[in-house]
Amino acid sequence: MRAQLASLQALLDASAAKDADAKVQIETLGSQLNAALAQVAAEQKKRAESEEAERKRLEAENLDLSKYRSEFFGQLGKLLEGREGVRVVGDRFVFSSEVLFQPGSADLSPEGQAQIAGVVQILKEVMQDIPPGIDWIIRVDGHTDNVPLSGLGEFKDNWQLSQARALSVVRYMIDALGFPPDRLAATGFGEFRPVADGDSEEARAQNRRIELKLTER
Repeated sequence: MRAQLASLQALLDASAAKDADAKVQIETLGSQLNAALAQVAAEQKKRAESEEAERKRLEAENLDLSKYRSEFFGQLGKLLEGREGVRVVGDRFVFSSEVLFQPGSADLSPEGQAQIAGVVQILKEVMQDIPPGIDWIIRVDGHTDNVPLSGLGEFKDNWQLSQARALSVVRYMIDALGFPPDRLAATGFGEFRPVADGDSEEARAQNRRIELKLTER
């Protein structure tokens, strides 16, 4: 009987030791889990703070760019007051194609070169004050009217003509006026972004245009 009792006591002692070991392991795992959760929470907080800081930075840059855009187009409005075929519309500087090019041509006329040079002179003054963190560009957009080309001339269609005219302005700004090429983009829209509806000559004349827009990349 005493031997049996001793054996049972040994089993109870072993079971108690196992329970104690298991409790220690559970407490250790719990501590590790809490530490891991705390680390994840800290990382999420840090990421959220970083994202919020980046959002505020971008907002500040957008406000800054808006300020310089307003200054740029405000100066242009004064410069262009009373001139025919050139106007400021919102955040765009709009040239009538007739001011810059001969019909069906993508070669800048002497008058067109003078008009572009006046804009670039003002822009160079403004760009000196734009903070380096703002990734700005001047987007030069070419637009035509909806009269199809014959396809027998230099340009197959209005797509090619609008792109060639935008590129002609960009190349003149770079080659003749020393404007930084990484701050320019040339885009052609053909007849597909009209500003005036209808097929009247007046509407078509408004749609034949070159637009310069100060924007972000």
